[in-house]
Amino acid sequence: MTSAPATLVALLHGPDQPGIVAKTAGWIFARHGNILHADQHRDMEAGEFFQRIEWTPAAGTDAAAETEDFRAFAASLGMAARVARSTHRPKGALFVSRADHCFHDLLLRGAAGEFAGDFTCVVSNHADLAAAAKHYGLAFHQVPVTAENKSAAEARQLEILRAAGVEFAVLARYMQVLSEDFLRKFDRPVINIHHSFLPAFAGGRPYHQAHERGVKLIGATAHYATAILDDGPIIQQDTARVTHRHSVDDLIRKGRDLEKSVLAQAVRWHLENRILVYGHKTVVFD
Repeated sequence: MTSAPATLVALLHGPDQPGIVAKTAGWIFARHGNILHADQHRDMEAGEFFQRIEWTPAAGTDAAAETEDFRAFAASLGMAARVARSTHRPKGALFVSRADHCFHDLLLRGAAGEFAGDFTCVVSNHADLAAAAKHYGLAFHQVPVTAENKSAAEARQLEILRAAGVEFAVLARYMQVLSEDFLRKFDRPVINIHHSFLPAFAGGRPYHQAHERGVKLIGATAHYATAILDDGPIIQQDTARVTHRHSVDDLIRKGRDLEKSVLAQAVRWHLENRILVYGHKTVVFD
């Protein structure tokens, strides 16, 4: 089985103007690269242009130099650009509490080769999943969190992430709120799964809230974590139909299936460099 060629993926956005697609394609062509995928979107209301383009550089090309050259080229068009190399596999951390369905699902998918990155450690405020993490060959760090020790606990978590070289984190039903200070100091993407179709039923016990309201649809939402609880840019959502015959336990069971698939898709898209965040929204090149 032959391995796929190393590629570069660029995500760029900025004010819309004529000829951007032709110019980016022309830049790659002039350097003897081969475009594999290209997609673009225009926000009609904001007049903003977004593009994802993936190409194989010419043989012998210095990937680091090509990356910097493309960023400079994009800047000359008034575009901000992020460029990633397919040969780089970002290191991730899983934050968990006691619920294990998203934890196991992500790690099994990772073992099956579904993600273009690797989980390197598990951080938890409880000890419940220590043995399971060891089974997957991952370092497990228990950091209890209380209202009194939250600042010290988050400082310890940051030490763990930095020591492991973590480049992204996933809150796999981690039942603690990360502070604005933590997110600012970590300064890396944090993907959260919320067990409701946001913006409905934010906060705690969303399935109970949904049952009390007699909803006919329940959902799950994966989003980037921000300082405001359950308010970050949404990456992926899905729903399941329910009726008055379903109990809270039924909603929780159905919801867990949604949570697993929605979170896995969000992680996959993130690691494949398919997500552009702008303002309070995302563009996902799926």
